[in-house]
Amino acid sequence: MKMKRLFALILILSLALAGCADIPGSRTTEESGDGTGSGTVEESGSTPVGNEDEKLPGEDEKTLNETPVDTKKNFDLIQANRKFSWEIFKKINEEDLKKDIFISPLSISTMLAMALNGAKGPTREAMERALFVHGMDPEEINRGYAWLINRLNNIDEKIKLNIANSIWIREGFKVLPDFIEINRSYLKSEVRFLDFSKADAAGTINNCISQKTNNLIPKMIDPPIPEDVIMYLINAIYFKGEWAEKFEERNTSKQDFHAIDGKTDKVLMMRRTGRIDYVSTDDYTAVSLPYGNKKTSMIIILSDKDINEFISGMDDEKFGELLDGLRPVSDLNLQIPKFKMEYGIKELNDTLEAMGMGVALSHDADFTGIADDLFISRVLHKAVIDVNEEGTEAAAVTVGEMKTTAVVEPVSFIADRPFLFVIADIEEGNILFIGKKVYGDR
Repeated sequence: MKMKRLFALILILSLALAGCADIPGSRTTEESGDGTGSGTVEESGSTPVGNEDEKLPGEDEKTLNETPVDTKKNFDLIQANRKFSWEIFKKINEEDLKKDIFISPLSISTMLAMALNGAKGPTREAMERALFVHGMDPEEINRGYAWLINRLNNIDEKIKLNIANSIWIREGFKVLPDFIEINRSYLKSEVRFLDFSKADAAGTINNCISQKTNNLIPKMIDPPIPEDVIMYLINAIYFKGEWAEKFEERNTSKQDFHAIDGKTDKVLMMRRTGRIDYVSTDDYTAVSLPYGNKKTSMIIILSDKDINEFISGMDDEKFGELLDGLRPVSDLNLQIPKFKMEYGIKELNDTLEAMGMGVALSHDADFTGIADDLFISRVLHKAVIDVNEEGTEAAAVTVGEMKTTAVVEPVSFIADRPFLFVIADIEEGNILFIGKKVYGDR
């Protein structure tokens, strides 16, 4: 199996700028502490998050790019991500059988990988199984993601493909330093401490998301941020690629599209004829339409059966067979719709629970690798895509919202009944005035 085809599913989407620009009202770990790494981290860290020059411990840039020793392990992670991709897509499809769907499985799995670095015991085991990385040691997983993010962010100079991770922590909350350092070093996560109680806190995070997705996804979090929300783990992916062979706009025309509900719709159909990778079986036909230097591609599959039935039977092995079966065909008459899609904001809690990750989303979660008494309260996902004659632009964001299970109720003193009051010199105890109030205004 050719390596370029192994990456095809993962590479269809993908995004993110290296990190947010400095945002008023938030602080990186560099701005808020000495980064010694002892004890817990409270508004502290070491180097600026998203530092382009930062390398994995003990590795140089050459190792990051070539990774000759870890090729098998990197392949294992790619296989895990492909399995996760089909599993979560099938689960979501069961919920939206009659709807258009568009997601970035890589965005979802990368966000969950950040959370995985703080998971312990049964919580970690459940997450590993749902992510298909059970049996891989934590460093192996993290090094695999480090390699994958570096690879994808530099895969093709002719396309824009950026992946960015960020961690937003309620100012004043103590997080274990290892959690921050692992996510910074391996997953290149930008870490910011922010006063969630401020009216513009959600806007600050949304502005960062908008920047990372080239304004395709301007909002994920509604204000105000609830008092028990402690942290947001966010992955953003942005992809923009021109077709290796573009469509001529003059060949685009309105054509019939036979919708799933039996009705006939109209679409703008793009056309071109040429040498195109193609595969045909008893169950489906498919084409591969490359972008840029042909290291990324859109795979379009037409099923000979009901599309939902076909999706329910699709998996990593069958997708691998599809990629292996692609062969160039000369003078293929290609027609595909010009379209835009926007899917979400979709809450993925039920989907992830159905995949066996329920404990991480409950009060029984063990994220003591981050701090005590935390659980993932919501996983939100949104993805958008624009396919036209020039190429494809797509973006996706996954937000993991973490809450505390042990909210300390604020201390209240409500003088709504008779009370005694004293005005005193509190240093020496000298009473200046004393009184009692037993009535309200009359």
